[in-house]
Amino acid sequence: MKTDIEIAQSIALKDIREIAAQVGITEDQLDLYGRYKAKLPLSLINPERIKKSKLILVSAISPTPAGEGKTTVSIGLSQGLNRIGKKTCVVLREPSLGPVFGIKGGATGGGYSQVLPMEDINLHFTGDFAAVEKAHNLLSALIDNNIQNKQYSLGIDPRTIAWKRVMDMNDRALRQVVVGLGGTSNGVPRESGFDITVASEVMAILCLSDGPDDLKRRLGNIFVGFTYDKKPVFARDLKAQGAMAALLKDAIRPNLVQTLEGYPAIIHGGPFANIAQGTNTVIATRTGLSLADYVVTEAGFGFDLGGEKFLDIKCQSAGLSPSALVLVATVRALKYHGGVKLADLPQPNAAAVEKGCCNLEKHLENAALFKLPAVVAINRFTSDTDDEIKAIQDKCKAMGVEAVVAEVWAHGGAGSEALAHAVARTADNNQSPYQPLYDWSMPIEEKIKRIATSIYGAAEVEYMPKAKSDLKRIATLGMQGVPVCIAKTQKSLSDNADLIGRPSGFTLTVREIEIAAGAGFVVPITGEIMRMPGLPNIPAAENIDIDSQGNITGLF
Repeated sequence: MKTDIEIAQSIALKDIREIAAQVGITEDQLDLYGRYKAKLPLSLINPERIKKSKLILVSAISPTPAGEGKTTVSIGLSQGLNRIGKKTCVVLREPSLGPVFGIKGGATGGGYSQVLPMEDINLHFTGDFAAVEKAHNLLSALIDNNIQNKQYSLGIDPRTIAWKRVMDMNDRALRQVVVGLGGTSNGVPRESGFDITVASEVMAILCLSDGPDDLKRRLGNIFVGFTYDKKPVFARDLKAQGAMAALLKDAIRPNLVQTLEGYPAIIHGGPFANIAQGTNTVIATRTGLSLADYVVTEAGFGFDLGGEKFLDIKCQSAGLSPSALVLVATVRALKYHGGVKLADLPQPNAAAVEKGCCNLEKHLENAALFKLPAVVAINRFTSDTDDEIKAIQDKCKAMGVEAVVAEVWAHGGAGSEALAHAVARTADNNQSPYQPLYDWSMPIEEKIKRIATSIYGAAEVEYMPKAKSDLKRIATLGMQGVPVCIAKTQKSLSDNADLIGRPSGFTLTVREIEIAAGAGFVVPITGEIMRMPGLPNIPAAENIDIDSQGNITGLF
């Protein structure tokens, strides 16, 4: 059996100009990055065309540590929709190097449902992440420089600085650091730390901005800290927004690549859904909707994370309304939620699947809260048995939800044609906009409670002393009327990774609340979630190599 990278390297890629022509993009509208990648202009966005297109959200049940294949299903579904005559574009996030070199590997799909060139996309791609990282760290440098510069100092109190540095790598050793050591010429010592680049507020801003002017405005609104006399300091006070926007001048434009079967794919932005909003850029989604009749997009991790944030943050911010939800479920994940250990997941166990369907049931109930019609995609693995598949289908039938087997890894678009017909039918029949879970004008605590009790299944919310202090700071800054982007473990519906299945009656613990004034939301951090991940005992990086001819191996 070929690996993902072996399958990808066996495909003769089409020239990106040929891919662009499929959706009416001319060569002079492309900024070519070689033969197989291109940047797209923002002028392609057509508000009237967007109104006529269907947006399809792909989310999932609570995943196992290896993920459940949302990206693979998204790509396979887009290929299947094209195969049945629906002009479709898939719009995805860019991979982070953290998972690429960590535990999950790349994020370009798998098998015969991939986006190509997978090596480029999984590694440096078109430099968007580097630009985000540089723009973020420029602000960090300007903050410390202003503290050091007594002549032009804003009087920033170093103890109040809320802005860390970022890098696109899993490195737990950088979570807590002290900067400015080595004497007066090296700066003012203070505690700080690093987040992973996908958790950067600059990444969030890039993903929510609707153009260069909005990007610069949001960058200027980034909250930095307070002066000694308690006045808030923003990036605009440091005159940082212009240079930061200049670093992002190319990163703001979406990237065009192709699926393995030669259909258009737009990839842009890359926030994680457990520690950020978890969806691609508004600009990329609008571009896709301007070019195709159907757009398949994905929100990270389970519906409780990426799905909720997609609907309550991105869609409300951008005025988007999806027509259908595809909820990805796997036999292995449902066995996991049924109490089976990770090492035993390949063993047939229909009873455990049936028991674990409580997790699927909860995610479907959550989708119904948004008035969003759902289709369950059973992402089939070779080890799955007919009895295990039937257990899932029986549960979905009892809930009045259609469940379709998708064999997208093994068969690409051909393995998702049945799913494509079901999804297109569901999207076409839905004429009603979705319903947000909460109104942004509600108090911050009420919004957190609404998500915790309605989506997660919590009984109550408890705030640690730091979180209570942060709530006061949010009120001081006048930011009560913004959405909440909860940082929570992806492994459970709760904030405790060990509570599998469908936990209930638990208390959601909010440790602290970060302020993302430029992005326009606040980030309640729950449980033990970290915004700088660590590497596993045996990182995927150990298997990645390159030969003397420049051929990369070990990416999957």
